[in-house]
Amino acid sequence: MSSPPATTMEEAEAEAAAAGAAPLIRGLPDEVVIWEILVRLDPKSLLRCRAVRRAWRRATSTRDLLLAHHARQPSLPVLYGYSCVGNDVLSISITPFDHRSDLAAGGQLQSVARLGPSLVRPEASCDGLLVLSIVSTYFAICNPATRQYAPLRMISGFRILGMYPHPPTGEYRLLLHSLESTKSTEQVHVLSRTRARQAPRNQVGCYVLSLGSGQPPRYIECADSKELKLSNNHVLFRGCLHCYPVRHGSGSIMIVVFDTTAESFRLMRAPVFPGGCGDLFQMDGMLGMSSSNFAKTIMGIWVLRDYESEDWILKCKIELPVMEIRVLSDNHDHDNFWDVVVVPGDGEFLVLVKFAGLLLQVDMDGKLVTTFHRKGIHPAQLQLKQSLVPHAFFSSLEGYVVNDWPFI
Repeated sequence: MSSPPATTMEEAEAEAAAAGAAPLIRGLPDEVVIWEILVRLDPKSLLRCRAVRRAWRRATSTRDLLLAHHARQPSLPVLYGYSCVGNDVLSISITPFDHRSDLAAGGQLQSVARLGPSLVRPEASCDGLLVLSIVSTYFAICNPATRQYAPLRMISGFRILGMYPHPPTGEYRLLLHSLESTKSTEQVHVLSRTRARQAPRNQVGCYVLSLGSGQPPRYIECADSKELKLSNNHVLFRGCLHCYPVRHGSGSIMIVVFDTTAESFRLMRAPVFPGGCGDLFQMDGMLGMSSSNFAKTIMGIWVLRDYESEDWILKCKIELPVMEIRVLSDNHDHDNFWDVVVVPGDGEFLVLVKFAGLLLQVDMDGKLVTTFHRKGIHPAQLQLKQSLVPHAFFSSLEGYVVNDWPFI
């Protein structure tokens, strides 16, 4: 079952005029209702408006409105959390972390989707779409806002480097990497309950999959692809996928830049710093990156001041409140391991720390802002910008469902 195609605003207005339809809200022009009120609603509220009457359904289903609505949605960090009984995973929740809401005053994390039951992890995000890995072997794509889901059977065994829109064709594509040159046998897909056939790949290197094309992943040339240790830490910026960290054969750390129009690669210089590698992100029209000391107690925030000259500057350092975090976690040592993610938000940087059974938010001054006692939740190093825009490729994917299992 696929979503009906969205009409244009002109078609909806012409249909309403021909039927002599009453205004959406008495006393207000439809133009004001649509472009000043409806466009500002969150996705769930906009969907509820479709149940008012047919005129409301027409007005809230036009492609013009859905595109404008998507443009207004915030880009929020993605959290994913497991609900378990013993060692059995019952479901996974996908939750955008909205620091602007009143979380510090006792607000709750609100998930946008629940899927189950399996070990699922978000791997890539673009225009409201999420690519999921299942038990680190199989893949699927979903839109949490529209509850559309489909397995991606052709890419089992690949690593996903990123997802992007291809401007010349309007297609959504996946950038993949293969470290093996052998063909794999059929394996069982956990979530789709069907057979998943791995695509044959004869060369080590990078591939591109056009979603909905029906074609297997296509090999593309990548200089030194055998020598590059590629990561799926990526960000789409200036029409290019930036993947980091990448260890070149010479031992240096670089950023691989993939031009999504020309589908070509180049290397970009990364800032030099001691300690561990962090995350790429974009903020205020600039490319940014985080770094840390080896203990992950001090985070450095770098920004690319000049993109063309690859001039990086250290913007700030954030020192985590280590003692306060340990007190909150009952001084559990846990081998000193914690997961730290730096994300942008409203002109500032947020640090999310996963430690023991806690998820914590730390501000740029190193002050603890919010604490969640959620044992199974993790930051995903991805941003989700929700979208109700229908994507035609879903219906051409085998196993496609909408508002059905594995959504629960």
